[in-house]
Amino acid sequence: MRVVSFFAGCGGLDLGFEQAGFQVVWANELEPIICETYIKNHPNTELFLGDINDINPEDIPECDGFIGGPPCQPWSVAGSQRGLDDKRGLLFLKYIDLIKAKRPLFFLIENVKGILDDKFKVVFQDIIYRLTIAGYNVHWKLIDAVNYQVPQNRERVFILGFREELHIKYEFPLFSCKVPITLNQAIGDITELPAKYMGNDVIKLNLQRPNHDVLISDFGQFYYRGNRRRGWQQPSFTIHATADNIPLHPSSPKMLFYGHENWSFQMEKLSNYRRLSVRECARLQTFPDNFIFVCKDIKATYKMIGNAVPPRLSKILAKSILKVLGNDQSKKGLNYPSENILESCTLVGYYKDERHYHLILKNLLYYIRTDGRKGSIFKEECNIMPKFLLLHHKEKATIFELDGNEPVITDGSFLKTLGFNCRGNTYLCFRLKKDQCQHTVINNCTNLRYNDKNYSPFFTTLGKIIK
Repeated sequence: MRVVSFFAGCGGLDLGFEQAGFQVVWANELEPIICETYIKNHPNTELFLGDINDINPEDIPECDGFIGGPPCQPWSVAGSQRGLDDKRGLLFLKYIDLIKAKRPLFFLIENVKGILDDKFKVVFQDIIYRLTIAGYNVHWKLIDAVNYQVPQNRERVFILGFREELHIKYEFPLFSCKVPITLNQAIGDITELPAKYMGNDVIKLNLQRPNHDVLISDFGQFYYRGNRRRGWQQPSFTIHATADNIPLHPSSPKMLFYGHENWSFQMEKLSNYRRLSVRECARLQTFPDNFIFVCKDIKATYKMIGNAVPPRLSKILAKSILKVLGNDQSKKGLNYPSENILESCTLVGYYKDERHYHLILKNLLYYIRTDGRKGSIFKEECNIMPKFLLLHHKEKATIFELDGNEPVITDGSFLKTLGFNCRGNTYLCFRLKKDQCQHTVINNCTNLRYNDKNYSPFFTTLGKIIK
C-alpha cells in the first residue's frame, strides 16, 4: 500500500509505516540539514526538498494514504503558542487542502498536546470540521507513547481519517504494554562514555557506536524549573527537540527540590551531571541502532530526533490502519468488482469537484440533464435499469450500487434546494443504495475505458470499461 509523507523530518513516522508493510513512495521536507539523514535511511523513497506551499496536487504521486505531522511550535507550550497567527500554523491548513485535492483513502496527522488547549479549542474544532467536510470520517485521540512500548512519557495528538464511502469503523489500538519499558531496559547496555561536543563543534561520526555524542553546555533555566532526571527503573521524560533541554542521563545525581518550579543541582557533584547522548535519545525514541543520523551540528541532530514520531508507535498505528482497510485492498491499492457483476449495466458519470461529489453522497442522488443540451440523456434511453453508478474525476473513480428503482424526473429548482449548482430545467435522477457496506474505490483511472465524450454520462457494463 502506497503512502506519501509530509513534514517528514528524519522519517520516524515513515519508518514505522515501512516496518508495518507500507511503501513510502514520496516524502516532503523543508530543512536541507535533515535531507542526508532521510535519504540514507529511506533509500527507496523519493524526497522532495521544498516548502509545502509550493506543492501542487499534481506533484504528488498516486497513493493510498497521507501521513505527516505539521509543525508543532504554534501549539506547543515550549513554542510560540500563536496558533494560526503563526505562519507555521497555516501549514496545517495547506496539508488539509492537499488531502482534499488528492483524496487518499486515509490520512494520519500527529501534533502536540497543546493543540487541545482551551485557547485553541475553536481552531481544533475547525480543523476537524474541514477534514470532515472534505469527505472523511475523522477520529482523534491523545496518546501517551509509554503505553505502546516506547520508553518515555510522550503525549501527542493523533488524527486519523478514512474516506467516508469506505464506512470504516476505526478504533485506536489498545495499550500494547501494561508495564512501561524502563531506561535500564532501553539504554542500560550503552556503557561507553559519549563523545563530548560543544554547540559549535563539528561532529565526527564514531563508527563503533554511531551518534553516541553528547552536548556539553551550561544547564539553562529549564532545568531549574523541574526535575530533569529519572532513575534507571523509570521510563524517560519526553525527548525534546531543543538540545539544551534534553533530559539528564539516569547515572546523573538526583536533583534537589525546593518548591514548585524550584529545583537545583547538587553543586558539589555538578561535574557528574550529563545529558542523554544522541544515540540514547534515538533509542528512547525507538530508532534502531542501524538508523544513522548524518549531521555535523549536534543541536540539529537532537532536534530531528526530538521532532520525530517514535517508529514503534508509528508501526502500531500503521498496522491498525491496515487491519481496517483489509488485506486485499492493502495489497492491490484497488478493489475491482467480482466477475459475476462485470456484465451488469452501469451508468458512468462525471463529478465536477469535491463539493459536487460530497453533495451526491450526502443526498444519495446523481442527476443527468434531460433538456436536450450537451450531456443529456432521456428516460427512454434507460432500456435496462443500471445496477451501478461509476463516478469519475481526473484519475479517481468510485463505483456505487444504485437502489434499483426507476429514475425520476425533476426540475432544477428542487436540486438547488439540495445544494447542487445546476443551470438546466429538467433532470433525470438516480438514487444510490443506502447503507452500502463497501464502495469500490479506484485510485488510478488510466486503466478505465471511457467513451469519447469523457464528461458526458453513458451506459455500459463494468466489464467493458475495466481493461
